[in-house]
Amino acid sequence: MIVTMIRHGKTPGNLLKQYIGRTDQSLAEEGIAELQEIAASDSFLSRLQPETVTRIYVSPMKRCQESATILFPKAEQIICEDLREMDFGIFEEKNYKDLEDSREYDEWVKSYCTSKIPDGEDKAGFSRRSCDAFLKCLEDNEGKEEICFLVHGGTIMSVLEAYGEPEKEYYQWYAENGHGYRAIWKNGKLTQVEPV
Repeated sequence: MIVTMIRHGKTPGNLLKQYIGRTDQSLAEEGIAELQEIAASDSFLSRLQPETVTRIYVSPMKRCQESATILFPKAEQIICEDLREMDFGIFEEKNYKDLEDSREYDEWVKSYCTSKIPDGEDKAGFSRRSCDAFLKCLEDNEGKEEICFLVHGGTIMSVLEAYGEPEKEYYQWYAENGHGYRAIWKNGKLTQVEPV
């Protein structure tokens, strides 16, 4: 099965380098323009053939649904609650400058951003949630040739850290807004991973 995972377009919070997880932001004008440019590009049209994509799995957040509408206008969107981004708790809608005097933020960064965020999630729980949702979507599409996701950067990194080949750490699977990865799901692994 071919698996495509694309990160949503830029939001106002992305432009301010804020932690945006549970906040349900729409796309920024810049994000919309960038996605429209990607959707019209020859490489996107030839590699992903958006006109033939009939279904796409999305997070419940507006930024993902709006991005899917721009990139895959004919596809039915299937909302999967557990594909949402990490809950950043007390760091939500703040950037590193806002948090430079925060003891909790300092401790989280020293843990390589893996410890539990107050009022939020820890990386292990978030990654487990993301991967369980991903596997459920694959299970629901057993026998199909292709599956597409329009989700969050953290969701993509979690899935590829768990299943991507060659093995890489979480942040090595980072994807810019409007971009992501395409791979082959085979024997419980994502192989032949290529950026899109």
